[in-house]
Amino acid sequence: MSEAQAPSAAGGPADGDDPADAVFSRDAVLEMLSNQRRRFVIHALKRADGPMSVSDLAERVASWEYDKPVEQLDHRERKRVRNALRQFHLSKMAEYGFIDFDARRGTVSLSEEAERANFYVDSLTGGDIPWGVYYLGFSAVALVAVTGTSMGVPPFSWVSPSACGVFLTVALLVSSVGHCYDNYYRMRLGAREKPAEVGDP
Repeated sequence: MSEAQAPSAAGGPADGDDPADAVFSRDAVLEMLSNQRRRFVIHALKRADGPMSVSDLAERVASWEYDKPVEQLDHRERKRVRNALRQFHLSKMAEYGFIDFDARRGTVSLSEEAERANFYVDSLTGGDIPWGVYYLGFSAVALVAVTGTSMGVPPFSWVSPSACGVFLTVALLVSSVGHCYDNYYRMRLGAREKPAEVGDP
């Protein structure tokens, strides 16, 4: 789910490390990304040019949660998200070293480590076929096509082995390009205007 890795197996920052400089363990990454609201926080901060106020961050997250423009959010929706961020999520994310949270000033920014890391949510969007399943199906189709062509079984016998090989190679190349695009633009937190879970911007 994320490129962030660490030798530590702890769920939070390693003992003795400053949280902002902590190297993320797999458990820490899974803990942070297991909650949609925290994923939205990371996405918003990845898109920001610098620190955000808690109020602005809460509005951005609320607009994605309720799937409506910020201008259409009512007071209850804004307050609900803002209170949840202040009372629980931001302090927890700071403890794990994902953000720098200045409660006195009411500002939030990504830690240097989180800024450098890439986080992916390809298993959380719903409705899409996972790439692993896609490639399994592609391999099955390729195996049938190659076997049918080599054995001269219709309709594969209508195509030469070289043409079949070229077609499968091009199809694999197109699939790989689509996979790279999907990972680095659509599924990576902060890569586009809205999180993949919200839908197209």
